[in-house]
Amino acid sequence: MTLELTLQGGDVLRPGGLERSGEIAIAGGLLTDAKAGRAVDLSGYLVLPGIVDLHGDGFERHLAPRRGAMKQMAEGVVAAEAELAANGITTAVLAQFYSWEGGLRGPEFAAQVFEGIKAVRSSVVTDLLPQLRFEIHMLEDYAGLAAKVAEWQVPYVVLNDHLPHERLSQGKKPPRLTGQALKAGRNPEVHWQMLKDMHARRDEVPGRLDALCAELAAQNVQLGSHDDQTAEDRAVWRGRGARISEFPETLEAAEAARGAGDPVILGSPNVVRGGSHKSNASAVELIAMGLCDALASDYHYPSPRRAALMLERTGLLDLADAWRLVSEGPAQVLGLTDRGRLETGKRADIVVLEKQTQRVAATLSGGRVSYLSGDVAARFLA
Repeated sequence: MTLELTLQGGDVLRPGGLERSGEIAIAGGLLTDAKAGRAVDLSGYLVLPGIVDLHGDGFERHLAPRRGAMKQMAEGVVAAEAELAANGITTAVLAQFYSWEGGLRGPEFAAQVFEGIKAVRSSVVTDLLPQLRFEIHMLEDYAGLAAKVAEWQVPYVVLNDHLPHERLSQGKKPPRLTGQALKAGRNPEVHWQMLKDMHARRDEVPGRLDALCAELAAQNVQLGSHDDQTAEDRAVWRGRGARISEFPETLEAAEAARGAGDPVILGSPNVVRGGSHKSNASAVELIAMGLCDALASDYHYPSPRRAALMLERTGLLDLADAWRLVSEGPAQVLGLTDRGRLETGKRADIVVLEKQTQRVAATLSGGRVSYLSGDVAARFLA
């Protein structure tokens, strides 16, 4: 059941800027310009569009809190949804690896995760969207992958390459190989040989990728690339229909994406930290240059809110432009035209922040409460 309420007295972030002591009404899961239901006093709070997180894998800790403890996928997804809601996220893309790395990134685990998401999507408040992150050198898994994507109801596939090609070309074992192998349940020598075998067949990958991307595009699946390093990388992916550039590692790649109209997704932890933990391009610098369409949680669900507020606090962007990177921007990338703005007729996706602490006090997704805390809860329930 959706709420019918009129939220009054809070500072409401409209598309044109902040409306002081504004009013916004909810009815039938949508925002309306007419008063609805009873009034809720939100003086002392900020009322903002719900956060649309278009890439995050922070749910892993809920699905597998310890190695081997991976039995209740649906329960883990429900627990992850609670964390998403507590961080103001109303639409969340759950990014799951399908990788030779095994363990939490292996194909078997991926299948369980996607089935778990399917099992609970209709019973939770946050809108959960699965994303498949496919390692492109898994040549034996190309056959039937598009059918699996359809079965798992995955609308968004990102294509990754995490093979350490430089070291493999030199015949050197990558760092942490033994630990990686053991986490995957493999003998280290078997794991090492697997990496060498995949690297040796790298010339087969482009042709197989072309066919796979065409097959997925025919299913209306959105495609993206991950960690683009050069303009040439971006051009190749664009040619395959992978228009979304997730976390480009260099200014060159980001500029190439923007120049061709490809959306650029950056990590909000990069903004909060003040730089990439891998010494890649600084998200703050790319944002300052206008080379960012959306910020994603990546691995930390509090970061989108914190990043947007930090960009506003430091004066790099005003609040409307900063918050757009975590609401309307990602919604547009995903083709979700019904959300991302506090505007009549849009989904009632709202996050309420305490003005002083800037903590999340309430989250509503589609006009339903997913999170309430502290004093604001008493105001909603009075």
